[in-house]
Amino acid sequence: MNWDRVEGNWKEFKGKAQQQWGKLTNDDLDVIEGKRVELAGRLQQRYGYAKEEAEKEIDSWLNSTH
Repeated sequence: MNWDRVEGNWKEFKGKAQQQWGKLTNDDLDVIEGKRVELAGRLQQRYGYAKEEAEKEIDSWLNSTH
């Protein structure tokens, strides 16, 4: 799946993102608003991931969300 689909349907994917990353708050999800860069930044902040690690997490989540 590509990120454009997630961005265009953020309301649908918001719950899936929160299931995947429980440390993300509703405020985080509202700020992210489907923006991949924002999601990566919030994952780094909440989980202490390095940038590359956050990107790998997002890619893995995208591949599992069909």
